[in-house]
Amino acid sequence: MSNLSTYFNALFFIALPYAALVLFFLIGIRRYLRRGFTYSSLSSQFLENKQHFWALMPFHYGIITVLTVHIAAFLIPRQVEWWGRVPARLWFMEIGMLAAGLLTLAGLVAAMVRRKVNRKIAVVTSAADWIILVLLLLQIVSGLGVAILHPWGSSWFSIAVTPYLWSIVKLDPNIALVAVMPALVKYHIINAFLIIAFFPFTRLVHILVMPNPYLWRRPQVVRWYRRPQAARG
Repeated sequence: MSNLSTYFNALFFIALPYAALVLFFLIGIRRYLRRGFTYSSLSSQFLENKQHFWALMPFHYGIITVLTVHIAAFLIPRQVEWWGRVPARLWFMEIGMLAAGLLTLAGLVAAMVRRKVNRKIAVVTSAADWIILVLLLLQIVSGLGVAILHPWGSSWFSIAVTPYLWSIVKLDPNIALVAVMPALVKYHIINAFLIIAFFPFTRLVHILVMPNPYLWRRPQVVRWYRRPQAARG
C-alpha cells in the first residue's frame, strides 16, 4: 500500500469518523441545552401540504427501512448473515432494500423539487437545508450504486464493515478490511460520516427527541384565524 493510500485511509476512516462523532455529540448536546427550541423539523406543511405528503411520506418510509437493516447489520451481524444463507431470503432482502432505496430517492427528489419551485417553501429553505439534502442525495445514489454493482451487501457488510465500525466504537480503529473495499463503497462510508458530522447543524436533529406519529396519523388541516379587531389594530 502506497503512502498516499495509507494517508487517505487514515484521514477518511480514522480521523473523519472521530471528528464526525465529536461534532455529533458535542454540538448536538450544546444546541439542545442552549437552543432547545430549535430541535424541531421546522415543518413547512402548513405552507403547502399536497407535495409535502407525496415527498416526505415515501422518503420517511424508505429511509426508515434502509436504516433499520443497516443498524441490524451493525448490532446483530451474525443473525443478518444467517438470514442471508438461504437464497430466497437473501433475494428478498436484496430486492426489498433496493426498492426501499428507490422509494427514498423518489421522495427526496420530490422534496428537493418542492423546495426549489415553490416560492413559499424556497423562502424558508436555508443553506444548511440544501447542504444536507445534497449529502442525503449523494448517499442514496451511492447506496443504490453499491446495491447494483456490489450486491449481497447483507453478507459482506456484516463481515467487513461491521468489524470496522465496532473498532471505531472501541477506540481501536482497524481499517484493514475497509481499505480494500471498492471505491464506491468507500465513498458511501465517507459520505455517511459527513452526514453525521453535519447532522447537528440541521433540522434533522428533531428525530432524536421527537417520535414520528405523523407517519400513520390522519391528515390534519391547519386554518389561520385572526380576530377582526386585531387585524384592524
